[in-house]
Amino acid sequence: MINILYCGNDKVFDGILTSTLSILKRSKSNEPIRFFIFTMDVSHIKQDYLPVSDKQVAFLNDVVKEYNSENSVVKIDVTKIYMHEFSACPNEDAYCSPYTLIRLFADLIPDIPDKLLYLDADVMFNRDVHLLYDTDVSAVEYAAARDHYGKYLISPNYVNAGVLLFNMKESRRTGLFEKARDEIRAKKLVFADQSALIRATSRKKMLPQRYNDQKFLHKHTVVRHFSKRLFYLPYPHTDNIKQWQVSRIHKIFGYYQFDDILYEYIYLKTLYDKGEKASVK
Repeated sequence: MINILYCGNDKVFDGILTSTLSILKRSKSNEPIRFFIFTMDVSHIKQDYLPVSDKQVAFLNDVVKEYNSENSVVKIDVTKIYMHEFSACPNEDAYCSPYTLIRLFADLIPDIPDKLLYLDADVMFNRDVHLLYDTDVSAVEYAAARDHYGKYLISPNYVNAGVLLFNMKESRRTGLFEKARDEIRAKKLVFADQSALIRATSRKKMLPQRYNDQKFLHKHTVVRHFSKRLFYLPYPHTDNIKQWQVSRIHKIFGYYQFDDILYEYIYLKTLYDKGEKASVK
């Protein structure tokens, strides 16, 4: 069983759907995949901070079962945990949203297995998920690739937390998540949960950049992470182009490698919007 974790509110539906499809369509194995989604209702902070809906989860569950009847999507509401751990903490207004913090609850959920692949919702698999998931993490807390900009600006081994392969057994033993939560509660951090995890780390495995490529897409790229990046033309600026913005992926990046995934996403999203049952072409 492959175990994958996404986190977010109802606005990440397009991201989870496209990312999930990329895993399903690029993987050759028949091994079942279980997709966990941590979510919460913190609309008291901001009106649109609403949880991933049961309707969205049911649709995603139908989609993954079209590929393998043993696949599943499991929604876990962590609202109570968040209120207990992080309510009114210095990082509640994190650089993205409070939802970036909730992956730090993985050790508190009894159903989470000993090996877990955390993914940001804006990642796409270009190659088989097993190339990443089968990485040996038995002697470390997690494996991660370097942050494209952080490795130059902060530290050569500064990691990006958008793709993290956790050894949950070891992470529980060392108190990785507990120490990271302590950091979140203690003071404001530049990159909130990412900074907290890095500070709390005892042992990690560095992965090649192809497992979390935040700027380029090569034939050997396993995971393309559509995070905010710097463009130099026509003038220096940043932009945050996501994989579900299909026309921008074509026009700005010139990527057509994901078209089979993205066209299926468009078809499925149309079914969802019409209230119809998921059906893979």
